[in-house]
Amino acid sequence: MRSRKLLLKLFRIGVIGSSVAGAVFLLQQNDWNPSSIGAVRFGRAAYAAVRVAVDYKLTKRMLDPNDPSYQKETSNLHLRSALRLRDMCCANGGAFIKVGQHIGSLEYLLPMEYVNTMKVLLDKAPESKLEDLYRVIEEDLGLKVEDLFSSFEPRPLGAASLAQVHRATLKDGQVVAVKVQHPMVKLHSYVDIKTMEFLVHTMAWFFPDFQYIWLAEETKKNLPKELDFIQEGHNCERVSRMFKKFDFLKIPKIYWNLTSERVLTMEFCEGGRVDNLEYMREHHISVSEVTKNLGKLYSEMIFVQGYVHCDPHPGNVFVNKTPQGTQVILLDHGLYQMLTDDFRMNYSKLWISLINADVDGIKKYAEAMNCGNLHGLFACMLTARSWKAVSAGIDKHEFSEAEGQEIKENAANYFIEITDILNRVPRQMLLILKTNDVLRGIESSLKTRANATSFINMSRCCVRALAQEELKRCRTLYCKLRVWTSQHSQLFKISLYEFYMWCVSTPLVLYFTHRKKQLYS
Repeated sequence: MRSRKLLLKLFRIGVIGSSVAGAVFLLQQNDWNPSSIGAVRFGRAAYAAVRVAVDYKLTKRMLDPNDPSYQKETSNLHLRSALRLRDMCCANGGAFIKVGQHIGSLEYLLPMEYVNTMKVLLDKAPESKLEDLYRVIEEDLGLKVEDLFSSFEPRPLGAASLAQVHRATLKDGQVVAVKVQHPMVKLHSYVDIKTMEFLVHTMAWFFPDFQYIWLAEETKKNLPKELDFIQEGHNCERVSRMFKKFDFLKIPKIYWNLTSERVLTMEFCEGGRVDNLEYMREHHISVSEVTKNLGKLYSEMIFVQGYVHCDPHPGNVFVNKTPQGTQVILLDHGLYQMLTDDFRMNYSKLWISLINADVDGIKKYAEAMNCGNLHGLFACMLTARSWKAVSAGIDKHEFSEAEGQEIKENAANYFIEITDILNRVPRQMLLILKTNDVLRGIESSLKTRANATSFINMSRCCVRALAQEELKRCRTLYCKLRVWTSQHSQLFKISLYEFYMWCVSTPLVLYFTHRKKQLYS
């Protein structure tokens, strides 16, 4: 009996000892930071998710859509939830901040309370200590920082969710930008992805209205790509080759001898952020030229090449005035979306239908994207315009502040339907929607909007993309000639329309139009 009690006691001591040893090991692996252990991070995320879900369930049950205070109370609910999620993202860091940034960029797809709350994370991601970054560099490159660089500025040029960038000087005097991954990000990424997957599936089961499975799936698919800086370097070089015809585009050169999975050394590029109006005025940079070139570049990426840079937020796009003209500098090449030919063709036809106000075509190609019965809302999400403007012709109606306010209100009122669309569309569409919204955010910061010229450039790319795809299927010279003739006929019509738009917008024509109105009024 005594021996059994002794064995039981020894067993308990062994279990406690093993637990303590395990806890000490985990703390040591996580730099003695208890909050960085997976179980703590999971618990924090689960607690925030449950609080948000329960708050929505209880508050919505008590609200009457016909009550005058409904909009205000719903707005307060969105804001409370967004703040809880942002606090959790900041506490967990890494992948959670990346997701928060994704939410903060969906300006025309989610309620503004979420967008404005999460947008802070785009510019205020936590910074790592310099000694921790030095350790990453030395582990990956095998030499001390002072042996690799003659100088390494301690203050980062920018800090993001996964890494931060420092200016440095090589031994030969060349100035470079060194992107270093935050030390714990890769270690935590697996647990963080599994946490998100579990939580969104659980919430979807308990609360069917809140379907955010798409967010977890996209994070699971894209995060490993963004954590591999060697892949980012290859993306850089591929884009530089693919779009070399654009004289305005600048892609930094990669220094492969100083690059690894967690360290990326690239050419340092002078310039200011693309949303910095003051910088553009000081350097006499044309805002309309910059937005036109950005639109041209992304139309080529999406419709013609099917290879899309999916993180064009203002911290990743710089502008610089050179003797040769204004440069658009594209940074952060960690995330690209490859579009299938079928998707690209349907998307091109959908945009041609949108530009032509062809409602039947919009419905047909929205159906190809699994959104046939919600084609109107889907069209509004793609264009960030009201259905009234879409059905009348988005290139013929100027965007107004009233229309902008209507769209933002609809993002809140159609929250459930928008979430439904995000779960239905092909996965390729999700990053395209994000890219579209980020580009619109840049236009908004520069006080410009997509206009007739933007849609003309987009139309050209759609026509070229469809013609190229048709040419692939041609087996005879007659077929190729027919496609070539049709393509150039459409492009000529677009050029004539562009000329007409230029004519009617010249000061002389505007003057006579104004005088005519005065005479007949």
